[in-house]
Formats: sequence, C-alpha cells, structure tokens
Amino acid sequence: MKKVCSNGHTFEKSSNCPICPICEKNNRPKDGFLSKLSAPAKRAMLHNNIQTLEQLANYSEQELLQFHGFGKKSIPILQESLTAIGLKFKE
Repeated sequence: MKKVCSNGHTFEKSSNCPICPICEKNNRPKDGFLSKLSAPAKRAMLHNNIQTLEQLANYSEQELLQFHGFGKKSIPILQESLTAIGLKFKE
C-alpha cells in the first residue's frame, strides 16, 4: 500500500502503520541512550516523555515493558546506560 507522510515522503507499507520510514530515519538520534534503541522502543520512550537517563531511572523494568512498542531486548541496553552514570531502574 503506497502512502504519503505529512512531509511529502512516499513510502510503501503492507500494514496500517502510519510511521514514515524516511522521517523515522531522519529523526534517529545520533548519540545518547535513545540512539541505541530500536525505532519502536525509542518512540515508546518519547511518547512517555522519557528523554534523559534521569527520567528513565524513575521507571521500573516492569513499567517500561508495559509501554507499547517496548520489548525485553531494550532492558539490557538501558541498564548499561544507567549504570554508566551511576543510576539504576526504580525498584
């Protein structure tokens, strides 16, 4: 199914997912913990207003796993980022 995003990019999707892959690639962070996550996990973080590791430390692993688009593979990535600055997930 051919689609056009609000920025005028034309792309093909077989599902009803409205996310433009071109915009997604252009908006990918170049560094920081969000750059290490998959696109769905990154969107889950941003949708829940988590943009810093300090904000992330206010959540438990179980709370994060409840976010749409967030999966188990992201936990070790985030845990490593938190540990690097002396933080950890909420108990």
